[in-house]
Amino acid sequence: MSDSVQSYSQPLGDGLVLRALAAPFDPAEVERLALFNAAVHQDPQVAALTRGLTLHYPAARPEHWLIVEDTATGQIVSSLCLIPWTWRYADVALRSGEMGIVGTLPDYRRRGLVRALDHRFKRLLAEEGFHLSHIQGIPYFYRQLGYEYALPLEGGWHLRLDQVPDEASALAGRSRFCRATLDDVPALVRLYDEAARHLDISAPRDERAWRFLLEHEPLTAHASETWLLLGQDGEPRGYWRVARFGFGDGLIVDEASWLTLDAAQAVLGEAKAQAAERGKPFIRLSAPDSNPLITIGRAWGAQDAGRYAWQIHVPDPVRLLRQIAPVLERRLAESFLAGITRIICFDLYREQIALHLSEGKVTRVERGPVAEVAGAVYLALPPNLLAPLVLGWRGRAALAAAYPDVGIWGDAEPLADVLFPPMTAFLQTQY
Repeated sequence: MSDSVQSYSQPLGDGLVLRALAAPFDPAEVERLALFNAAVHQDPQVAALTRGLTLHYPAARPEHWLIVEDTATGQIVSSLCLIPWTWRYADVALRSGEMGIVGTLPDYRRRGLVRALDHRFKRLLAEEGFHLSHIQGIPYFYRQLGYEYALPLEGGWHLRLDQVPDEASALAGRSRFCRATLDDVPALVRLYDEAARHLDISAPRDERAWRFLLEHEPLTAHASETWLLLGQDGEPRGYWRVARFGFGDGLIVDEASWLTLDAAQAVLGEAKAQAAERGKPFIRLSAPDSNPLITIGRAWGAQDAGRYAWQIHVPDPVRLLRQIAPVLERRLAESFLAGITRIICFDLYREQIALHLSEGKVTRVERGPVAEVAGAVYLALPPNLLAPLVLGWRGRAALAAAYPDVGIWGDAEPLADVLFPPMTAFLQTQY
């Protein structure tokens, strides 16, 4: 059996084989997988998503699409895929592999097929140097695979149409709007980057990603219309995106650039008009809470609808901590702990990680066991909780209050608070 990524194949017993899609993508094989995904998820839009991501997504690679086949019938019976993302964490880049489109036929469930797929998935994460993995998963299940809720996802605020004042509708009536085209890609990159600067954690989106969204996203289940607000000179002054599908009865504004007061009110006035035309009773604002659309919507009485969350897995804590070391050093330098020398031991129960600080600089991050050393401080965390701590989703105090097996005390408390403060985060979809 070859273990190279492009020819990976592994017998699982009982006539089942786990393998990657053939390289390059074979349209016939892609179609077979698309129809399987539509059937197992009982949603034809998932077939469109599969076709769009395999055949058009810029980062798509056949070895990232894993299937289990029954050799007796040639039927696909289980599958998942790895969708590569790049995140911005403060000012460093992190690579995250999304686990996507996971499914198994009913007659083949409870046979460990997703665990077998996950094992190969995690091998890919390790071999290709990913810092994180994330999933929009169903409740609880993925905790069994090492994931924990750690970043906000969708949800947002509900704004009834009668809560949008007439003044906003009048502003919309005096404004110019149009659907974005490929000619608008440079402006969209600029506007997206401006909005992302208001977040500590975001997913950069380059011209290739925007071209995919405008050319091929209408083929996927995540499809959104991209609308522009134009200035008097005809140049884009802002954009927002309206989901074509999605959960619930409202008009879903699932993304928006950073808008001025008048621009945000005009966009909400236009969203009200579009919602009325489409028979939608309210507008759902599914952007970061700091976005001006939500700030204004809340002032008009929008109701908090809550949010779900991304589930995050840390494949290799050492790799992650080394990558974010420049951010940790800057946080120390800007705090009362500037110049500190310490060994920080992350006791993750299954393993220990030692982060060495010398005069405020990270000099070494290594795997334990870590012998007790004078001056060392200890952070005891269940392994799944490293993600919410590092990503600023739940701070040291909140984790300790919720989980009795979190042990952070003494000198470790101020160090944990300085190194891992709350962070504003939102991942806009890349497909």
